[in-house]
Amino acid sequence: MSKPLNQWLTIRSAGVLLHPTSLPAEFGIGDLGKTSRDFVDFLNGARFSYWQMCPLGPTGFGDSPYQSFSAFAGNPYLIDPTELVELDLLPQEELSRLLFLPSDHVDYGQLHQKKWPLLFAAYENWKANPGPTEERLGSFGDFRSEHQDWIEDYGLFQSLKDHFDGKPWYEWPEKARKIEKARAFTQDPEIADRTEAYIFCQYLFFHQWSALKTYANESGIEIIGDIPIFVSRDSADVWSNPDLFLLDRKSLTPLEVAGCPPDYFSETGQFWGNPVYDWERAEEDLLEWWKKRFALNYTLYDVVRIDHFRGLESYWSIPADSPDASYGRWIPGPGKDFFEAMQQAHPEGKIIAEDLGTITAEVRKLLADTGLPGMAVLQFAFGDESDNLYLPHQHIPNQVVYTGTHDNDTTRGWYEKEPEKCRDHVRRYLRVSGDEIAWDFIRTAYRSVCRLAIVPFPDLLSLDSSGRLNTPGTSEGNWQWRFGHHELERVAKESSPYLRELAELYNR
Repeated sequence: MSKPLNQWLTIRSAGVLLHPTSLPAEFGIGDLGKTSRDFVDFLNGARFSYWQMCPLGPTGFGDSPYQSFSAFAGNPYLIDPTELVELDLLPQEELSRLLFLPSDHVDYGQLHQKKWPLLFAAYENWKANPGPTEERLGSFGDFRSEHQDWIEDYGLFQSLKDHFDGKPWYEWPEKARKIEKARAFTQDPEIADRTEAYIFCQYLFFHQWSALKTYANESGIEIIGDIPIFVSRDSADVWSNPDLFLLDRKSLTPLEVAGCPPDYFSETGQFWGNPVYDWERAEEDLLEWWKKRFALNYTLYDVVRIDHFRGLESYWSIPADSPDASYGRWIPGPGKDFFEAMQQAHPEGKIIAEDLGTITAEVRKLLADTGLPGMAVLQFAFGDESDNLYLPHQHIPNQVVYTGTHDNDTTRGWYEKEPEKCRDHVRRYLRVSGDEIAWDFIRTAYRSVCRLAIVPFPDLLSLDSSGRLNTPGTSEGNWQWRFGHHELERVAKESSPYLRELAELYNR
């Protein structure tokens, strides 16, 4: 490589991990409106430099941002409906139907029933009089052209999903399962109109996201976004690009699926079910697809975190008919060639490598060859021997330290569930009582030699397991956690001075 990819990580700094769905907006889910800007203001006031979040794509079954209908589209649930009123696309009274949604968690079932009709009503009103909206948001046609590589297929995919009662694309009639034939459906006026409605929702999302990112950047906050390596089987990506994936060429069913072997999170491993890429037969096309994916993500984020980085060295491939993930095997990935291609396409790109899980000498070599910063998670550090690489005395500067991740329990919840041997190790190592364990870990992260420290927002609230966002290996109850306005106000008032002091003490 002519230039290491990690040159951006040269300054000590800190950030907060929080998915926008958890924000305390009043319409059933966090959105890209005022509460997002309030959160940016908190980050700025507490001397944070980064806001990290999970993927922003439209979610499917299970509501996981890591199982999206598109690797390119944004999640319309995050659209702030108050701006639709300001644009005269909706009357104010229409928002009242969203006020009955719960405020303490996200009820995705009710949200689906309540918010989509509002978005489609906004589309109908825009269609009748597009001029005023386009004067403020820019040309819809220009937006459509800018994203032509993916947006037409995505809009048709979502329209056909509605047409076929929400079924996954591989359960549609044969004439719709292959995109070459499916494009004929656009001759149906209703399907064509619904396709445009979904594209219009992306127009709204990208406008609001761009405004929020600009506000964050102008406030001194950079955004760290997440790219999952694999995409959902039921996605516009697999439907419109089946040759990129290891599928049966006739039935289009996956031959192998992705996951991970037994580990800390699951005794039988994790059976994700995502189709794996056909690197052997489609490497050139896959690299071009990935370049486009990175190009879009670099418009959304300032820094990209590659989820499951080790899958680019080798990935856990499971026969699709296996009962669980333990039946998989390691298959070589594209390795260094992948990063050389991405670097050539995006030489200024900033990347964090999620190098957790089963890390071999080969994965460590790839990380060293690319120069990317990896991750150190404090919850993984304790209870074993002193050579555990996640212990602070093992950290290195070119690394990002986390108290925990979106897949972990909160630090307090984790500590309360750990055996006494582990808790004793924590107390002796950190020289603390453990009574304020979340803040003990936050201070430890700030002290670390890692140049970037990331704290999940629930740890700033010292929450127990009630603040957990996701439990890997479970299919229900995830991605629902939210907090209230009063909690953001409290942490801003009570904790910001101390966080600024920590930043000053440890040069962050």
